[in-house]
Amino acid sequence: MKRTVLGLAAALSLALAGGAHAQAYPTKPVTMIVPFAAGGPTDIIARIVGDHMSKTLGQQVVIENVAGAGGTTGITRALTAAPDGYTIAMGHLGTFSAAPATYPGLKYDPINGMQPIGMAGGTPILIVGRKNLDAADLKAFVAAVKANPDKFNEAHAGLGSVSWTTCTLFKGILGTPKLNAVAYRGTGPALNDLVSGQIDFMCDQIVSVSEQVKAGTIKAYAIASAQRSPALPNVPTTTEAGLPEYQIEAWNGIAAPKGTPKEAVDRLVDALNKALNDENTKKRLLELGTVLPTAAERTPDGFAALIKRDAAKLDPALKAAPK
Repeated sequence: MKRTVLGLAAALSLALAGGAHAQAYPTKPVTMIVPFAAGGPTDIIARIVGDHMSKTLGQQVVIENVAGAGGTTGITRALTAAPDGYTIAMGHLGTFSAAPATYPGLKYDPINGMQPIGMAGGTPILIVGRKNLDAADLKAFVAAVKANPDKFNEAHAGLGSVSWTTCTLFKGILGTPKLNAVAYRGTGPALNDLVSGQIDFMCDQIVSVSEQVKAGTIKAYAIASAQRSPALPNVPTTTEAGLPEYQIEAWNGIAAPKGTPKEAVDRLVDALNKALNDENTKKRLLELGTVLPTAAERTPDGFAALIKRDAAKLDPALKAAPK
């Protein structure tokens, strides 16, 4: 009888231990590396989404900003960390889809060498110009650039940035890859020179330029998405404006090192989904002009497919671009 009781106690103890183990992750804060300076679009989205993910995980999601080399410094640190679920990254179109073609010596492989978690939000791209440009609409602007490419200056936030990546695709479609481009240390300085009229145009995320468009300090020619944005309802899509082949979105998404345990991946995916389903989180993202990802895009497989699709779209233009 004594042996039976002891045996039952041991079995119960093992069962409880197994249950405790199944719920073990996370037992400490999770670091989410943002590969850009604080205050930018990726950082803002990471903080909004990470705040709610913390509630679901029961542990704080701590944002760590690691800027440099078009975001690849921070992503490299995140994806070469221990694959235990405690270091993840919030990257974007540039760091995941554009980086392989932009940086030949890249130390990570976003297609085969990481564990996608899911897309966190899409940020549509706008083609914007200084307010006193003669071209009244996108067709006129495209015609003017094609006719006199040496007379136009494009601003971007540096090699590998979203503004550089998306405008490189734009120039590739126009057949003007060598059009003069001026690199800045960030979107802010580039936008300042666009507002002051020292630069002619740029391509950038709606999060970065919407306030200036609303204020009338710059001119918005089109938004490179399938639908107009509620944040700027008067700005036509590129399809409506006459350039349907230019469709690109600077999405943000979460990834972890390859080999991260399934338990951790599942918990992170669940936390991301709950964040994006939360009404307050959705409101905060939508106010920025963010497009909420579909159910499929929030999954690891769906996010991986998005990364691969946009890498194929960007690859030819980026490899041909002067660097």
